[in-house]
Amino acid sequence: MKVLYAGPSIERLHEEYAKKGRLDDDAPVKSSSSIVVDAPAGKVWNLLVDMRNWPAWRSDAHVVELGEIEPDATFRWNIRGSAIRSTFAVVEPERELTWTGVAMGCFKAIDRMLLEETADGRTRVTVEESMSGPLLTLFYSGAKLRQGHEDLLRMLKTAAEA
Repeated sequence: MKVLYAGPSIERLHEEYAKKGRLDDDAPVKSSSSIVVDAPAGKVWNLLVDMRNWPAWRSDAHVVELGEIEPDATFRWNIRGSAIRSTFAVVEPERELTWTGVAMGCFKAIDRMLLEETADGRTRVTVEESMSGPLLTLFYSGAKLRQGHEDLLRMLKTAAEA
């Protein structure tokens, strides 16, 4: 267990990992989950980037501050009571939304949401994340992160298919 692993700086994670489609493979907390949504990628994308309206379909998160959704733009949000300061890394409409984030000043994450339209017009959505920070593994695990991702994907699927 990598209890003391702090990982690369948030600047390095942003520029050398997130912007290049990478997670921190050495991070002690990682997860990847997928779901197929019976809706086109455009509809799924619109739900993801309409972040001010996340609470309408995503009960665990809300955005506190948001400007443009473009690479290197910042936003602040809360998820399950934790305040996070994030920066968009990749914004490819209907394909990828990736950001880096910092919580409690020392826990760093890369979040990737990947959309892939299937041959039958549905959309495979994959959520990937790596998290690091000293002592993180004492109270947070890959299993807990995965459960959060699976909850997010179920909520997104329900909203997109409505």
